[in-house]
Amino acid sequence: MRLAKFCLALALSFAVAPKTDPASAESGPWRSVENIAGWEAVGRLSISGETMCTGALVAPNLVLTAAHCLYNPATGRRVRADRITFQAGLSNGRAKAERSVVSATAHPEYRHRPNGAAQVGHDLALLTLDQPIGRNEVAPLAFEGRPEKGDILSVVAYTVGNRQDPRMAYPCQVIARKQATLVLNCEVDFGASGAPVFALQGGQRPYLVSVISAKAEMAGRDVSVGTSLDPSVLSLLASQS
Repeated sequence: MRLAKFCLALALSFAVAPKTDPASAESGPWRSVENIAGWEAVGRLSISGETMCTGALVAPNLVLTAAHCLYNPATGRRVRADRITFQAGLSNGRAKAERSVVSATAHPEYRHRPNGAAQVGHDLALLTLDQPIGRNEVAPLAFEGRPEKGDILSVVAYTVGNRQDPRMAYPCQVIARKQATLVLNCEVDFGASGAPVFALQGGQRPYLVSVISAKAEMAGRDVSVGTSLDPSVLSLLASQS
């Protein structure tokens, strides 16, 4: 699925223009995920067998992704939850675990726009799986909130250029923040909608701090836009787990 188009402009006090042309999946600091502990919790979302997004397992039966992934990009209509499949730890065409989705809950303040644009700051959704994924198969990711400007993060995503294997972008620095919306200096490609943004601490497992919503341009450079896990999202996660 293509990344959503949007315009932050003056509302966020920095000029950002939508980026709509596909970019190379390998542009920027993209690398293998082999050295990232727990990366298998990241998976590809196959949507109606036609489009794709990225998601992250945050509980044995819950996947976090972008809310705009729940909508058909051509028609703007909501996709039936049972038409979505989560493939955790997909690598070389094989997944550590694969589950169907039975229900999807968007951020309580998310409103899908007719042109398919992501509502930045609220572009989050939780997917409930038909069966839990055992921790012996894939361990869910821990999550926290509030990355700040200047923080160094990483993004793990499946894209149209890497459908069978995830890639990690690191370092990704937070170059601007307004409320729950982050702007990162790493470029992402189509398919990365819903990709988890991680904070890494030494040799410990990464923890989830944000989700990718869109690709964009800022001051003539390619950037990505994410939604951080603010208290309302953490409450939503807790209520669903």
